[in-house]
Amino acid sequence: MSCPFCEPIGREIVAANELAIAFRDAYPVSDGHTLVVPRRHVASWFEATEAERAAILTLADEVKLALDAELAPDGYNLGVNVGAAAGQTVMHLHVHVIPRYAGDVDDPAGGVRFVIPGRGNYRRPGAIPRSLGRLK
Repeated sequence: MSCPFCEPIGREIVAANELAIAFRDAYPVSDGHTLVVPRRHVASWFEATEAERAAILTLADEVKLALDAELAPDGYNLGVNVGAAAGQTVMHLHVHVIPRYAGDVDDPAGGVRFVIPGRGNYRRPGAIPRSLGRLK
């Protein structure tokens, strides 16, 4: 089975360096949702070398600056899923750069803490934010 991140066929590369590439997510949760992946096939953040991690973070910064200029989001979430139990579905390390927009959910408090539904917002236990949408 081929890896869709080792061979990102049909995807426009929006940023790249010697050890990593960035391209838009095929199933974006917001406008501009971008993935940053190492060129080498490695499953998780914890298996990547220090140099690969640094290259990924450098591209995340480049992606953020480009998204600021293109879409002017109000904030960002960065995320990495490691292992099936954490929701990783493509076993090639990828960092999500997710632009956030004021009003895209009814209450963004908790942010990435919502990986476990109902536990994200410690100020409103059990509350799950409703998406108000922004995808074009």
